[in-house]
Parts: sequence; structure tokens; C-alpha cells
Amino acid sequence: MKIAIISDIHGNMQAMEAVLENIKQENCEKIFCLGDLAMAGPEPSKMIDFIQKLMKENNFTLIQGNTDEMIANCDNQILHMLRENNPVMANALQSDVMEISERQKDFLRNLPATKEIEQNGIKILLVHGSPRKNNENIFPDLKLEEVEEMIKGTNANIIFCGHTHVPCGYQTNTNQTVVNTGSVGRPFSAEPKACYAVLEIENGTFTIKHNLVSYDVKTASKILSERNFDGCKKLAKMLLHATSRYPE
Repeated sequence: MKIAIISDIHGNMQAMEAVLENIKQENCEKIFCLGDLAMAGPEPSKMIDFIQKLMKENNFTLIQGNTDEMIANCDNQILHMLRENNPVMANALQSDVMEISERQKDFLRNLPATKEIEQNGIKILLVHGSPRKNNENIFPDLKLEEVEEMIKGTNANIIFCGHTHVPCGYQTNTNQTVVNTGSVGRPFSAEPKACYAVLEIENGTFTIKHNLVSYDVKTASKILSERNFDGCKKLAKMLLHATSRYPE
């Protein structure tokens, strides 16, 4: 059996559609999504509706990302804190909150923070950032003991996470596999390709790989550049070439 694990779509319809086509080519039977559906992307509201449709029509499991939670529960305090650290992202959030309907916010608000799934004898834990916090970073350059501290108290064979937009993986001394899937809609790399993970389970064993998928990045960037908030053009450029996490 094959399962696709996707994360951090950020309103990028062009990337999402290309990834779904790649998932179809891989013959994946299920999709697990680790959240961050809409914020600071080209088409946030459209993406939420698209995901809800996928959940009805496909074997699609979804948890809440940190920006899903921010959109659903946005208030002046959240905006102020974000604006102090990253004004462009604060502007994007404010614009998203105005565009996204209350119905859609309720949908984001009620998503589970984590989810445990047993598949063919393999225990899987879905988180957005880490098992401890939805905004904790599991980067490629962490010491193994740091990762082991983050997942302490879990018993899953595999822990899938996102949030950093940078794919990586760890094999721990507790014989647990930790995999960051990377990002579908806002990859932080010089090469603008969508990234997701494919889990294959067979006879009680498993393999995991990352797939990089080309998509119509120019169209996605153009749509984002035409959104009406200060800094949207900076975010649009990051879709074409991103070597840093936040716009400068």
C-alpha cells in the first residue's frame, strides 16, 4: 500500500494540482495532510474549499497547521505579535482573515492538532511542527538528541511533520522514523518545486521517499503578486526562488 503525505500548501492551487497528479501516478491509496492550507498564498479561500471537497471525495486525512489555527483564531494580539517579527506575514494574515469566510474558519478551527493512525501494523503519528508544538521546527541540521527530545513520550513507528518547508528525515535510537515532508506550496529552496512524501508499506515493513514536483510556478507567483496587501510581491518572488524562510 502507498500513502502520500503532504503539508504546507499555503493556497497554491497550481502546486496542489500538480502534486495530486503525481500522487495519482504513484498509485497512492490515501493522502495524509499535515495542515497549513491557506495563509500567505495565492488563493487561500479557494484552497480551503478545494480541500474540503477532497475530503468528501477521497481517502483524505487532515490535521491542523499552526497558520490554520492563526487564521481561525486571529485577533489583534496575534496580529501585533506577528507584526513585530514579520510585518509582511502579518499583512498576509490580515488579508487572509478578511477573505476567508466564517464557515471556512470554523472548519480550520475544528481540525485535530495531531492524529494517530495504525496502517497495516505500522503506527503513524501526524503532527504539524513536532509532537510537542505545532510551530516547533524539525530541521535537517538538528542533533539527533534534539529530535529524540521532541518526540519523547510517543510510541509511533513513524512521525510525519511539516512546518519548516524543508524536507528531511531521522532514524532515532528508539527505532522511530521522523520525516519532514517539505512543502507543497511554499518550498524554501532555490529550485521552486513542490515537495511531498510517499510511504510504502509491505509485509510489515516500510520505505519512505520524497518526491519533487514541477508546477506552473509563474502563474502561482503572478496570482499572489496581485493580492491586495503590502508585501504580496515579496512573497510572490519567494515562490520563484526562496533561500530564506521569510521575506526580506
